[in-house]
Amino acid sequence: MSRILIVEDEAIIRSALRRLLERHDHTVSEAGSVPEALDLDPQRFDLVISDLRLPGEPGTELIARAAPVPVLIMTSYASMRSAVEALKLGAVDYVAKPFDHDELLETVARVLHQQATHRAEPPDITEPGGQRQTMIGNCPAMQAVYTRIRKTAPADVTVLIQGESGTGKELVARAIHQQSKRAAASLVCVNCAAIPETLIESELFGHEKGAFTGASAARTGLVEAADGGTLFLDEIGELPLDAQARLLRVLQEGEIRKIGSVETRHVDVRLIAATHRDLRALSKTGEFRLDLYYRLNVMQIDLPPLRDREDDILEIADVLLDKACQRHDREGLRLSRAARRVIRDFPWPGNVRELENALERGVILAEGHLIHPDDLGLSPGPRPTPAPRPPEPAGQTPGPSTSSGDSDGEEEPGLDEEDLSLEDYFQHFVLEHQDQMSETELAQKLGISRKCLWERRQRLGIPRKKGPRRSAS
Repeated sequence: MSRILIVEDEAIIRSALRRLLERHDHTVSEAGSVPEALDLDPQRFDLVISDLRLPGEPGTELIARAAPVPVLIMTSYASMRSAVEALKLGAVDYVAKPFDHDELLETVARVLHQQATHRAEPPDITEPGGQRQTMIGNCPAMQAVYTRIRKTAPADVTVLIQGESGTGKELVARAIHQQSKRAAASLVCVNCAAIPETLIESELFGHEKGAFTGASAARTGLVEAADGGTLFLDEIGELPLDAQARLLRVLQEGEIRKIGSVETRHVDVRLIAATHRDLRALSKTGEFRLDLYYRLNVMQIDLPPLRDREDDILEIADVLLDKACQRHDREGLRLSRAARRVIRDFPWPGNVRELENALERGVILAEGHLIHPDDLGLSPGPRPTPAPRPPEPAGQTPGPSTSSGDSDGEEEPGLDEEDLSLEDYFQHFVLEHQDQMSETELAQKLGISRKCLWERRQRLGIPRKKGPRRSAS
């Protein structure tokens, strides 16, 4: 529950705003002027919402006095000059009165989220070999992940980690375990997709001697081995239905029963599960138990794919490159400018794991002290689903729908040759605007994904010029 201070001299507006925020679970205090706000100590709050024009000192006086608490400025004088001045002085955002309730609530939620994620620090993790490392990345999506890890770890609840293959789900599980109350106990990691379906129940829950053919001795299961600690089940969407039923009993009753045994044993295990699949969708087709999904999804952590972490990619690449150089005794190798551009713009369907493999390949193949794009061995991935059509050029009447060049040469019925001009427009638009726009901005203007933009560049032979982005040296 967030604490918000409203600074507004008109009592009617102040009371209405307070009721609105309290209905959305915020704790609200009020002040009618800057001195009254200072008496309440604005640094005790999570957000200050202040009118610009107040009796005596203006609301912008609170920006420095409340720091590091963000100040959201309101004013009935909706001019660009007052907005720019407030932002220049350090206001986190600006809203004009009379404001739309939904818009104000959305702004407050965004500011509070940014404030929470801004303070998040990447967790330190100890690898099985004893080496320590820190999770890499400071993009907003990863900041949200760090915050969720910090809040979830001590709570001793079941966690579901969702993300594509290679995004680091096991790393997150280790971070949660090592920041939990069970850190001194074992973390047992199981890849459900790597165990044959006929053996998975025996692996997880154990068996008695003679329980089935080949069971020459009793075996302790991995769930029991994690007693007192944490069990991490990776790719839990691959778990057979019979094993799902047994796992559900572990979560509900804290009990296991070995295959071939009539006795139950109590276990105290925290479960962390991970998957790249949509478990809710699998439950609708009968492939995953819905009741188990609800038991698993007490806390959920969504890991972003590498292609959505544009600001982090080169930082991750530098760290992985250093490790690869150490493994192969090639200290001093670095990425060329061209290689850095390719790494930054590649879609990375295999995420961090694919990036690590590409850099390992580059370290092995590089001649001299630089790694060039050819050393990385990257090639465009499978073609994506056809993207929405880009906007028509200004002043031109839109023509009939046509292929954007992603077809395999098969013409669709009803298309004339003279209508096939979108590739020309794409090439013209990119060449004209790439000096002023980033790849993300170009893709948004064209109505396509960054991956599709990259692939079309490769197919049409359009070189990428360096825009106004930060240096990639």
